[in-house]
Amino acid sequence: MATEPDALVVGATGLIGRWLTAELLGRGRAVAATVRGGPARADGLRAWLRERGADDRALTTVAADVTRPGLALPPADGDRLRAVRDVFGTAAVYRFGLGRDEARRANVDGALHVARWAAALPRLRRLVHVSGYRAGAADAPVPAGELDGLYRRYGAYEASKREGDAAVRAFAEQAGVPLTVVNPSGVIGHSVTGEAGQYIGLAELVERLWTGRLPALAGTRRTFVPVVAVDHLARFMAAVPEHDTGPYRAHWVLDAATPELPELIGDLARHLGVRAPRAVVPVGLVRRLPRALIGVDPETLPFLSEDRYDTASADALAAAAGLAHPPAADALRAWADRLVAERFGRAEPPLPGGFRTVGGARTYVAGDRRSPARVLLHGLPLDGESWRGVAAELDGPALVADLPGLGRSAPAPGAPDAWLADLLAPVRTRPVVVAHSAAAGPALRFAHARPERVGALVLVSPYFLQRRPAPHLRAPALVGPALRTASPARLGRVLLGGEAPDGPALRALEDAAAQLRRPGVARRTARWLARAQRPSERAALRSLAESCPVPLRLVAGEADPLVAAVPGVPVTVVRGAGHHPQLSRPAEVAAAIAEAAAEAVPAG
Repeated sequence: MATEPDALVVGATGLIGRWLTAELLGRGRAVAATVRGGPARADGLRAWLRERGADDRALTTVAADVTRPGLALPPADGDRLRAVRDVFGTAAVYRFGLGRDEARRANVDGALHVARWAAALPRLRRLVHVSGYRAGAADAPVPAGELDGLYRRYGAYEASKREGDAAVRAFAEQAGVPLTVVNPSGVIGHSVTGEAGQYIGLAELVERLWTGRLPALAGTRRTFVPVVAVDHLARFMAAVPEHDTGPYRAHWVLDAATPELPELIGDLARHLGVRAPRAVVPVGLVRRLPRALIGVDPETLPFLSEDRYDTASADALAAAAGLAHPPAADALRAWADRLVAERFGRAEPPLPGGFRTVGGARTYVAGDRRSPARVLLHGLPLDGESWRGVAAELDGPALVADLPGLGRSAPAPGAPDAWLADLLAPVRTRPVVVAHSAAAGPALRFAHARPERVGALVLVSPYFLQRRPAPHLRAPALVGPALRTASPARLGRVLLGGEAPDGPALRALEDAAAQLRRPGVARRTARWLARAQRPSERAALRSLAESCPVPLRLVAGEADPLVAAVPGVPVTVVRGAGHHPQLSRPAEVAAAIAEAAAEAVPAG
């Protein structure tokens, strides 16, 4: 395997840079990658690449700083890179609200430093510079007298990208550097996994949609904000040096099939099970409204245009390289799933999943939908992420879903029992069904209705066998507002007692608090809690437990014990735990589930 780098990715830890590095390595290229921040950043890049199946043995990492001449490369690193033929300039600062000087250091001076360094390479084949689908329309160069107006009109980020694009083109022409400028549109996540790791731009609009803070859209019914999946962009850029010739080429890389913005947002709203904005407000009016009212950064407004873009050259190169855009609608939905699961950059990588229609409700479903060994159903006021710690301790695949109307799922038109039956309809195994607290009722009723579909049943903190909560906790009018404003710390004190949550437990509490702030979730959680405490409901479920047709095991925390026994049913008491032992003692809950699995009725 070649170890002398013949390709250099500048800015390899950024969104585009890391996916491009993975693509080049996958094509068998020996790649050098510039990183800032010391060995830890280089190690982090290598770990990221390995997690996505890339072989990093042909990767060389070098410390560099694009804001300094010569990229601040030590002489030894400069010597190691003399054989580089293709230079990919992906380094930039992408953030709204930048100061002009900060933006120019990276996006103008940095871009020129990369171009000048590339010009000195003895075997340079191509410099590939990443600009932007709006920035690429700038003249080259931007007259000095127009710079102040440029920055006032567009803001520091977009203006610096326009200035940098023009400056690189002017330098390349003067120095005779073979240059390709790639002008991507808004870059969304991987077309299959949805992973991006970037949460500004269109992602911020999706966040406001998800959290119920998008009453209207700025623009018109024909506003066009095109997108490109990051994996397609990486494949395209990797192919550029093999196909482009001549002193200068430019490509607008975007999916022309991207729906116009109102349709795009409407499609995502239906996919996520939330309400789409109906009103469209002209950009001119939005500019005059207070930012606190509209929630829109003024720097994003120039992107809300009806303009279309010439993609002929990009389409021709893609065809020659055997590339095609993945379906835009599918890529957008996968990206939205991932954004929601990561809480828009506020959470660690999620249990892999996405939104599906279950029982008439858009439901967040993670894991194996057809062959799970376990089905994990959460209680109140949590969501499926509350099983993360337990799932890590279990063998075999699991199916995890947010209950209808709770967590990330939309309300179902029917009863939870019908929703659960539809969730399990595609399952071809005979799994152990594990239900916490409020989910115990639907799980018990399903086991009675379809015992041949359940290997065993584990009820964690079955509320109908425990003390009823205080009267004020059974009043939705009081509980709903309290839940909506609860912080993760407050939820932790209520759910875990005096224990300080960390790891998966902290993630679950942060997830719960975030979802409870979305419209309707806290109210529905309070109503579910009130219904579950009805004496008739509790008595009926006790009877079902006593006659359960499949092996049954109960799990309860020591601080929230069972007050009613079920004859012949084993009980696991988790020491030091309260009503949510799966958060505070996941290993012990997993052990109880494993014991139940050992006694489960096998499939067939």
